[in-house]
Amino acid sequence: MFNFSRKDTEFFDLFLENAKYFHLGAVLLDEVIKDPNKTFERIEEILGLESAADEVNERIIAKLNLSFITPIDREDIYSIAGELATGVDMLHDALQRIIMYHAGHATEKSARMTKLLVDSTNELLRAFELMHDIKKNQREMLDAVHKVSDYESRGDHIYREDIGALFDEAEVAAKEHGASKAVIHLIKWKDILEDLEQTLDHCKKIGDMIRGVVMKYA
Repeated sequence: MFNFSRKDTEFFDLFLENAKYFHLGAVLLDEVIKDPNKTFERIEEILGLESAADEVNERIIAKLNLSFITPIDREDIYSIAGELATGVDMLHDALQRIIMYHAGHATEKSARMTKLLVDSTNELLRAFELMHDIKKNQREMLDAVHKVSDYESRGDHIYREDIGALFDEAEVAAKEHGASKAVIHLIKWKDILEDLEQTLDHCKKIGDMIRGVVMKYA
């Protein structure tokens, strides 16, 4: 009934599977930000990723319940699995907001934010690919999560810069075209930028969890 193998890497394989979904979701969102005409064709794909990520998370929990010995702490497995699935949910929520708001073309810095998401999720993917041998790959894993932290810091800077620019543009537009339209545009993109910034924060959170695992087992 129970799995007693310390060498079982299936948990790491499942982490990697969800990390791939997270990265692919970031790529799809980046495409939508760059070309809003792709919004509706990408929503079904992200919905599929969300469903697949939830299914993988359920498999991890089921396996955890049947495993007496696990390759890393049970709490770490449970937390990482949940946060990976949440990351895919956050990407889906951001895309849903773009659709709900009829947001149209993004600001230039919004595209820079989604590029950072693509890069961050790619580094998380690299870290999970290396997790099957933490001791051997500790340096490369720490390098990957360091890059994620750096991307998150850059994202904070871009976010603050873009929010300021949105308010400046809204003020100018209000004088030229009326306040209502300017305020609506401001609200739309302020919310979307917050979604992107929070998802970058979430990437860093997962990276910090990976760093913690490396510190325990390397």
